[in-house]
Amino acid sequence: MRSTAHHADVIIIGAGIAGLSAAHLLTGAGLGVRVLEAEPRVGGRLVTDEVDGFRLDRLGPLLCTSWPELTGTPGLGAPELREFAPGVLVHSEGRRHLTGDIRSARGALRSARTRSSAPWVHRTPRTPRTLRGYAASGASGAPVSGAAGSAQGVYGHEPGAPGRGGGRGGVVTGAIDRARLGAALHRLALTPEARLLARPERLAAEALAGVGLPGRTVEGILRPLLAALLSDPALTTSSRSADLALRDYARGGLCVPAGGSAALPELLAAALPPGTVRTGVHVTAADITSVRTKEHGELGCRSLLLATGAGAAAELLPGLRVPSFRPVTVLHHTAPVAPPTGRSLVLDGDRSGPVAYTSLMSEVDPSRAPQGRALITSTVLGTPPPDLDRSVRAHLAALYGIATDGWELLAAHHDPEAVPAMEAPHDPRRPVRVLAGLYVCGDHRDTSTVQGALHSGCRAAEAILTDLGVPGAYEGSLPRAA
Repeated sequence: MRSTAHHADVIIIGAGIAGLSAAHLLTGAGLGVRVLEAEPRVGGRLVTDEVDGFRLDRLGPLLCTSWPELTGTPGLGAPELREFAPGVLVHSEGRRHLTGDIRSARGALRSARTRSSAPWVHRTPRTPRTLRGYAASGASGAPVSGAAGSAQGVYGHEPGAPGRGGGRGGVVTGAIDRARLGAALHRLALTPEARLLARPERLAAEALAGVGLPGRTVEGILRPLLAALLSDPALTTSSRSADLALRDYARGGLCVPAGGSAALPELLAAALPPGTVRTGVHVTAADITSVRTKEHGELGCRSLLLATGAGAAAELLPGLRVPSFRPVTVLHHTAPVAPPTGRSLVLDGDRSGPVAYTSLMSEVDPSRAPQGRALITSTVLGTPPPDLDRSVRAHLAALYGIATDGWELLAAHHDPEAVPAMEAPHDPRRPVRVLAGLYVCGDHRDTSTVQGALHSGCRAAEAILTDLGVPGAYEGSLPRAA
């Protein structure tokens, strides 16, 4: 379909997973495609750096094995995924509580039967004074009302009220509590997406109060789990988006790509025809029929797809709405002795320090660390503290229950625009077609996840194929789970 007047049928600006997934559908339909990327490598925010034999993600989002896009995206094939242990390990009130598999009532009861009647409870050293001060200020550093980060400001409990555990265990400790949570998640897993999107929309934090579970379960497990899934510690995300995130978790489990998050865009790029992707190309201006670049001048096309982040897309297309963003900071440490947590995702149920969640990543994905070396990956949501490494290591000492003075910081990456906010009202299917010949895709047009980026790329490709009248358009090529 190419003519001498065009360098390509479609030019895609941005070689993140949204643009690369769209490129696969377009080339599969016989179109000529060029993907232009300003950075020296593909991936967008999904970048993995190699440092002394370690593979370190700059962002490293949590994925769900239930996402159909991970196995149904053309060019992606069946990527190798490394799963976290079922359930989560929650640190609350100086103890760690292993929930076991909470994705169904049967799984929760089975977990309770397969270990001792009491959960894994381990007292940790007294919280350092610096962390108590952090808890009193919240993640953004702003003062919080109430006593020293307790309760009133962070969780809405009255000062002096009993602990969330209602007694000796703190968070969920009994098999009945875990079974109730499992039953609720199982019902959510069976709920069609259309029904969830038809529910009244409000803040996720407000919706949690009406889930019909004990407060200790909601505040001790669901709240920190949702904060990790949404990168939103205050849970101002749309309740519909929160429901979809929890449903995906209930249907599968948490995982990461083997070898680092960059494995996904690298797989997509490698499967495209040679010469499709060009890195190190800076686009200075763009319209429907051409783009201007620093390196190659003007390139002609029949359709243009902006597959960059929301801010970069708005620079090329003035008037495009730019959402607010959730800042994320990811730190990687290596330790002489690995924490005894296995493949569990460790959550801070008390919000007592800067770390929202952490894991022994070398156990989850051994390919990310040299043999015999421990890699601990931790995520800070919101504005990071000024003394980042010291505050994080002090908090990790409490979360893991071991000394962290000898831990070495391998890398720390802060991204102020890591995750587009999905505040209510949020449209998870924002239009990808600006007008005939001009399209936009990315996680800011869908849900703010890897899944949303892949799905928006598919929607944009389908819109282009329809407008160009190409037969055999990939209608519904990436169906969402029902």
